[in-house]
Amino acid sequence: MTYNSEPAGRLKSVQAEVNAACVAAGRDPATVTLVAVSKTFPPEAIEPVLAAGQRVFGENRVQEAKQKWPDLCARHPGTELHLIGPLQSNKAREAVALFDAIHAVDRPSLCEALAKEIARQERRPLLFVEVNTGAEPQKAGVLPEDVDAFVALCRETYGLEVSGLMCIPPFEEAPAPHFALTAKIAARNGLKLLSMGMSADFGIAIAFGATHVRVGSAIFGSR
Repeated sequence: MTYNSEPAGRLKSVQAEVNAACVAAGRDPATVTLVAVSKTFPPEAIEPVLAAGQRVFGENRVQEAKQKWPDLCARHPGTELHLIGPLQSNKAREAVALFDAIHAVDRPSLCEALAKEIARQERRPLLFVEVNTGAEPQKAGVLPEDVDAFVALCRETYGLEVSGLMCIPPFEEAPAPHFALTAKIAARNGLKLLSMGMSADFGIAIAFGATHVRVGSAIFGSR
């Protein structure tokens, strides 16, 4: 497959939509971080987006990110990597070394592994607790009614600094109630960051307070 500058044009369109959504919500666009989801795309597809000035990217798998990002980051200083997919506890060492944010903290064993590596490496990626707002059995994440206790566990037992919450609403349901619920849980736990919204619904997520929107296909095209 041949890649050209099209993703850069789509990036500009998405940035304009993010700005418009912020204005409509009465928010400063600077309070929303666009995470360009580059999972499954090779370096030659990512280069035009980097060249257009985008510096925050999301990947689903540690191994895939390890293969393509060290060289890209070396050539594009200031690049941030966010792990937005599930993380196995045995990959915590690599994840802490490579990523600037981890969006899928969801169980005690992972907390333990992350705490150990954060202390060992003296690196502190942003940590988001994933909330399974739809209580979907096939999805990872903490059930809404268990989030308060889990955040307390992260802080008090493992000494982790939780920065925010992440959610992925059920595909077949309206996203707004899920975004509202996640924002409510974050507020009562004193969490300022909200990773919510993807290509189809990031405008709605911004209206409900998203600080990080994860946009892939709208920038890179279909996989």
